[in-house]
Amino acid sequence: MDREASCGTQICMPHQGITDSMVDRCSREIRRMDAVCRMIRERNMIPGLSTHMPESIIYADETCLDVETYISIYNSMGFLMQVEADWTLQVIQNAKKPVMTIKPMAAGQLRPFQALNFVWNTLRDCDMVTVGTMSPYEAEECIELSLGILERRKAEIKLQETRSKASVKV
Repeated sequence: MDREASCGTQICMPHQGITDSMVDRCSREIRRMDAVCRMIRERNMIPGLSTHMPESIIYADETCLDVETYISIYNSMGFLMQVEADWTLQVIQNAKKPVMTIKPMAAGQLRPFQALNFVWNTLRDCDMVTVGTMSPYEAEECIELSLGILERRKAEIKLQETRSKASVKV
C-alpha cells in the first residue's frame, strides 16, 4: 500500500480475495476492514471495497464502513454472481455509495449490445459500468454503444458481417 501511495495512487480498493474472506455473515460485518480503511486514509488515499458477495455492500453500509464506493459483479446472466441479477440489482440500488459494476458481458458470454443495454437501463445514475477490451476499437465500440443507449439514439457502429447476414442487410 505504501508503494502505491508513493506513486500517487488516489484510491485503494482491496480485491475481493481479501474483502470476501473477511465477511462474517453471523455478525453482518467485514472483520478488520475498518483497520484496512484507516490505513488507506492514513496514506491519503480514498478507500473502496471490491467484492463478489452482495452482502458485503449491505454490511459495509450497515456498519458505516469508511469507504467511498464499491465494486460488484453485475450482468444479466448472473455469471460469477452469488445470487440472481434481480437480487444483486436490489443491493446495488439500495447501496449508500456508488457502485462500479464489473463483468457486464459475462467474460465474453454476452455481446456488448445486450450486455450494455441491460446494465445501463437498470443501474442508478451514480453507478458505473466497467468493461475489459482487447483493443482500442473494442473500447470505442463499447463507448459508442453506451453513449447511444444513454442518449436513446442509434449507436454509430459498424455491425459485423457474415454470409448468413446477407439476407437481412439493409
